[in-house]
Amino acid sequence: MMKWIPVALALALSACSSTPETTYYQLPSAAKSTVASSSANALRPSVFVQHVSVPDYLAGNGLVYQASEVKYVIASNNLWASPLDQQLQQTLVANLSEALPGWLVSASPLGQQQDTLTVNVTGFHGRYDGHAVLSGDWVLEHQGQILKRSFALDIPQKEDGYDALVKTLAQGWQQEAQQMANAVRSNN
Repeated sequence: MMKWIPVALALALSACSSTPETTYYQLPSAAKSTVASSSANALRPSVFVQHVSVPDYLAGNGLVYQASEVKYVIASNNLWASPLDQQLQQTLVANLSEALPGWLVSASPLGQQQDTLTVNVTGFHGRYDGHAVLSGDWVLEHQGQILKRSFALDIPQKEDGYDALVKTLAQGWQQEAQQMANAVRSNN
């Protein structure tokens, strides 16, 4: 009888431990997509969001947190619901569509007469001081002319936690989409 007490105690203790819950995040976008007829689309100016690239440390599933000047932590239980580069491209298309009424914005090639936008994101993470960091550059090609702009946003989070971080990152991404939309409009 005594030899079963340690086994029962071990089983009881293991039943009390729990694994952390995994949470998935998706970037919200401000836009509601609309569908127009193809004949109307042929007359509209268009933008092809060709690609949004991210570095390897952001390309994994986990949200990234900068813990110090040199230390980055990739979350193991707070994950992106889909690859970050895809989310950035999809929300950029939605945000540009909202910011450019009358334009056709797509992640697919649209034909000969289109502006092409390529984005390189180098920072998209939280930081130890409670700020969200977004950085990178984008290139807009319009009728053979190239416009390149860099961006570096440092936005304070209103609350702690991953929910607030994702909302703050989305807010910054929407701000940068507005800058891109302004460039597209001024080059046409």
